[in-house]
Amino acid sequence: MNTSLDTLPRLAVLATGGTIAGQAGDASRTAGYKAGVVGVDKLLEAVPALGSVARIHAEQIASIDSKDMTPALWTTLSRRIDALLAQDDIDGVVVTHGTDTLEETAYLLHLTVKSAKPVVLTAAMRPSSALSADGPLNLLNALTVAASRQAAGQGVLIAFNNLIHSAREVTKTSTYAVDAFRSPEAGALGFVQDGRVDFQRTVVRPHTLASEFTVPQDWPMVEIVASYAGVSRVPVDALVGAGVKGIVLAGTGNGSMSSTLAQAFADAIGRGVAVVRSSRVGSGHVMRNGAAPDDALGTVSAGTLNPYKARVLLQLALARGVSDAPGLQRIFETY
Repeated sequence: MNTSLDTLPRLAVLATGGTIAGQAGDASRTAGYKAGVVGVDKLLEAVPALGSVARIHAEQIASIDSKDMTPALWTTLSRRIDALLAQDDIDGVVVTHGTDTLEETAYLLHLTVKSAKPVVLTAAMRPSSALSADGPLNLLNALTVAASRQAAGQGVLIAFNNLIHSAREVTKTSTYAVDAFRSPEAGALGFVQDGRVDFQRTVVRPHTLASEFTVPQDWPMVEIVASYAGVSRVPVDALVGAGVKGIVLAGTGNGSMSSTLAQAFADAIGRGVAVVRSSRVGSGHVMRNGAAPDDALGTVSAGTLNPYKARVLLQLALARGVSDAPGLQRIFETY
């Protein structure tokens, strides 16, 4: 690798907190720590090898546990990334994030960032103070991917545990393991190891510059309701009464719902609420008119999107003014 400073790419590192910036009083603990307390400068200092990968511009965007991520912060982050990537002297962006909502933030950025330059998110399952902390290597690998020309035009990526994932496909699959992120349906895009970046496939669905979405100023209220044995219609009725604009069903199996929920959703749709069917299963796709009569009910199939990513896409679609079932179905089949 050429380590001459004037030839290295210039990357922006935007820190938002999370376990990667977490600390505990006991190095043997990987739980019971406080997230987001280590600043971005300290994160970078812990990985001296970063200096051989890129020239770095660092910013602290937030210092939160990612369970507290909000749409307002999504707006701030997306707009800041756009502003940085519009600069000629910034070649890519790396975002450090907590693992809990990383997949949602990544997909939101995948649909709203307007640049072909690399954007890579990374995180950690162990706090920075832990024995065998995974954050430093994940951060090094994320910068290595962002510095690679192969990453350009691939949309928003996640570098985690030596694998490279697409923001659309990735999901958290473990509460504790360092290989917590997987892409259950399509698999990882490639890998990064010891400075080598290798993509095995490319992203085909529209994203970033080819996406019709931008972050909204006002986010429509969209919530998630799960189906399970003995479920009542109380959550649906309460959300409709609260003025919700959309509901995503975390359905059983192929996005199926009980007869009780089906009637509740029919009533909600009659009051102008958009309803999208996803699945709580964790992998697979929800077929249109498969486990529920979408055409008759007026519901929309989420395809392979899990409930949390389906919520992000539904929020963006509603904010753009698309609320009819055919228009929403087109969007879900496109993105």
